[in-house]
Amino acid sequence: FAKELKADALITGHYVLRHDDNGEGKMYRAEDKSRDQSYFLFTTTQEQLDYLRFPLGSINKSETRTIASKLKLNVAAKPDSQDICFVPNGDYASVIKRFRPTSFKEGDILDLKGKKLGSHDGIINFTIGQRKGIKISSKEPLYVIDIRAKDNSIIVGPQDCLNIKELYLRDTNLLSDTKVFNEDIFIKVRSTGKLLKAKVILQNNSANVKILENEKGISPGQACVFYSRDNFGDRVLGGGWINKTTNKNLST
Repeated sequence: FAKELKADALITGHYVLRHDDNGEGKMYRAEDKSRDQSYFLFTTTQEQLDYLRFPLGSINKSETRTIASKLKLNVAAKPDSQDICFVPNGDYASVIKRFRPTSFKEGDILDLKGKKLGSHDGIINFTIGQRKGIKISSKEPLYVIDIRAKDNSIIVGPQDCLNIKELYLRDTNLLSDTKVFNEDIFIKVRSTGKLLKAKVILQNNSANVKILENEKGISPGQACVFYSRDNFGDRVLGGGWINKTTNKNLST
């Protein structure tokens, strides 16, 4: 619609940086890393990025509020939202129960060898890496290692089983030349996570990612975003959706 109006650019309030390189836009993490939203924008196309501008990427949130206050905008003091906007009172379970009631179906809790250790009252009540609430007695602490919706089972095991070493991505989107991936690459697997050193092998619209550092609790369905570092900061190279993960004990 902005292009139909013949606007020169579309300006958004996302906390990311954009730099021009001979007329081509490049995306970078925001100056304020606690507000950086580049992780969520990895599917942006090059055509879109060339047309977009992000003026908030170079300032922090307190400065944004000060400017909004001076302009007498009614959102200047609006509290930050931590919930999903379409979920009333943050009760995500009730929304999922309405659309996917099978998520609350009873099922088995299994160990890494497939032995039944107990029962659960719905896979919706568990997350990868969870320790509390499993309700299984064991000499060693047990953690949720995998959630298998196909057979409605929960897989539990020791903490070291949460260390993921390799990722397989689908539906990748690139914002850089593939030659960049021959250099040092970093990845992010959650919006609040740190940058992790990795080796990325691109394969058409998929990718194989070998993580060179320890990282726990990565699940299929999360986004994996690629970064590199240059004089402007941490550049977003694109990313993809995690389709499968592997570690030394388990493949999910």
